[in-house]
Amino acid sequence: MVGLIIFLVIVVVFLVYLATRFSIVTQANRFVVERLGRYIATWDVGIHFLLPFVDRIKQRVSIKEQVVDFDPQPVITKDNVTMQIDTVVFFQITDPKLFTYGVNFPLKAIENLTATTLRNIIGDLELDESLTSRDLINERMRQILDEATDPWGIKINRVELKNIIPPKDIREAMEKQMRAEREKRQSILIAEGNKRAAILNAEGERESQILAADGDKQSQILQAEGRAQAIRNVQEATAKGIEYIKAAGADEAFMRLEAYKAMAQVAEGQATKLIIPSDMQGILGLTASIAETFKDPLKAGTKVLEDKEKKSK
Repeated sequence: MVGLIIFLVIVVVFLVYLATRFSIVTQANRFVVERLGRYIATWDVGIHFLLPFVDRIKQRVSIKEQVVDFDPQPVITKDNVTMQIDTVVFFQITDPKLFTYGVNFPLKAIENLTATTLRNIIGDLELDESLTSRDLINERMRQILDEATDPWGIKINRVELKNIIPPKDIREAMEKQMRAEREKRQSILIAEGNKRAAILNAEGERESQILAADGDKQSQILQAEGRAQAIRNVQEATAKGIEYIKAAGADEAFMRLEAYKAMAQVAEGQATKLIIPSDMQGILGLTASIAETFKDPLKAGTKVLEDKEKKSK
């Protein structure tokens, strides 16, 4: 009975052990398997069985893309400036067998390779080029690292310079330079603004003068047209008046009377000399004689007698 119990216990333990020899490989993982210390297979996704006491899983490898952030490394530029640069490497394991047997401590190897490659690239560049050529540096490092890690079953997808830290005195000089550049741009912008404002003011003043000149021109044109229209109206009224007089059948006496009125208006002026038509002088002389007769009848009669005597002689 005791022997039976021991046998059952051994059977249960063996079955449990056999159950532990089954392995399930999940998605995005690969298992590297050895048999008696020799590589035999790389297990893909699924359930697999390890032979008891013979097979073992050498390494579980993830084929997902991984990111490694390395500490800052001191590098020296071509113009002898020491900087601290830290890098970020994005890689993916493409061959689990090469990754397992290719190199010891693959991540440490990638870190050292990254540091040496970065020093070689920065050593060929000056400070300003190092600060402004990140894309170029990233691409060159990616190509070199990808080629170097290919025998290890690693694919380098991207390399990024995370931080570039120059020395303190260089940073202060760069800040002063940037401040001076900003002040320069500010002065240029202010000058451009003042120039634009002056141009706009000049254009506005010119347009204002043009509009004012156009307004004066239009005003003078309208005034001239108004005066011309007034003259035309007066002439038309005069012509109509003459037409009315003619239509009324005015005789010579009326015309002479109008002439007298005109002469009276002329005489009231400030002119020192008056030119009187010959046909009106006789009439004016007769008028003056009649006026003198009414003023002094005796003197007038004596003058008449004297005139008669002169004629008889």
